Amino acid sequence: MKNFMIKTAKVIPGFLVAVVLAVISRFIEGLIPIHVIGASVIALLLGMLINNFWKPAWLSDGLKFTSKKILKFAIILLGASLSVNVIISVGKISLVVMFFTLLTCFGGGHFIGKALGLNWKISNLISAGTGICGGSAIAAIAPVIDAKDSDIAYAMSATFIFDMAMIILFPIMGRLLGLSDMAYGLWAGTAVNDTSSVVAAGYAYSEAAGDFSTMVKLTRTLSIIPTVIVFAFINLRIKSKENAHKEQGSKINILSLFPWFIVGFIALSIVNSVGFIPEQVGIYAKDASKFLMVTALAAIGLNTRFKDVKKAGFAPMMHGFIISALVVIVAIGVEWCMGLV
Repeated sequence: MKNFMIKTAKVIPGFLVAVVLAVISRFIEGLIPIHVIGASVIALLLGMLINNFWKPAWLSDGLKFTSKKILKFAIILLGASLSVNVIISVGKISLVVMFFTLLTCFGGGHFIGKALGLNWKISNLISAGTGICGGSAIAAIAPVIDAKDSDIAYAMSATFIFDMAMIILFPIMGRLLGLSDMAYGLWAGTAVNDTSSVVAAGYAYSEAAGDFSTMVKLTRTLSIIPTVIVFAFINLRIKSKENAHKEQGSKINILSLFPWFIVGFIALSIVNSVGFIPEQVGIYAKDASKFLMVTALAAIGLNTRFKDVKKAGFAPMMHGFIISALVVIVAIGVEWCMGLV
């Protein structure tokens, strides 16, 4: 009990600062006459701006907690206003687009990485971050391929900077293309990298687009499990060739890789689908979810400095740019072929 109280006391300051930034961001969003930039983007940029001038150490625990745990809790809450039938239909629609974007990331990424002289580990980490779910995919795959800390840092930076660009550019491009909420949500959910960035880009377009892009993104995140397993076997095969005289083994804990917040999201959606959650409660849960997402993005901004993106270097950044651009083009191209655009 005492340890719990100590941990809670360390978390509260950072969480409260993120909440204050979220409130300010919502206020600023309300002042903008045309809905061009959402509270999520405002919170993220405000956090990054503040972090360049002020970020005391006593905020660190709370900001880390908010950017990781609160974001996932917000996604779980979103399930209270959604139906399982909708989630299944979203998965069916997004599966084709996801197949081609993942093929682009890992197939194209392999050759682009070779052309740029990158080692296979950092190349595939960037491809995984771009194709699946940003930092979560990078963090999950890195241990099974024995990636160095520098590889992880480069991959994170290379995917992060394009996430920032996508958050701002996607709503603008979507409006220029005249996309419907569903078409835009499918595009953002399959082409934008990190979960938080999908949330920001989705709700910056419209509430319906935000809901749809989040569901698509959650479906896409499930691909992290087979991807991690495949790369674990690839790495073991490479190691066995390099050290034929030694026994190589590695145990993969599937449960530890499974994104638990998706289980919560689907579970709450099932409860809502069978009518156990009153409609008004679902509306309140959705409002709370959206606010907590803005809060989490404020914390992510407060954990990021503009100068950090410079650490990635030229080759990884070029790899990230080419792959990100290809995924954006392929995703909208497949939607066009499916008659959704």
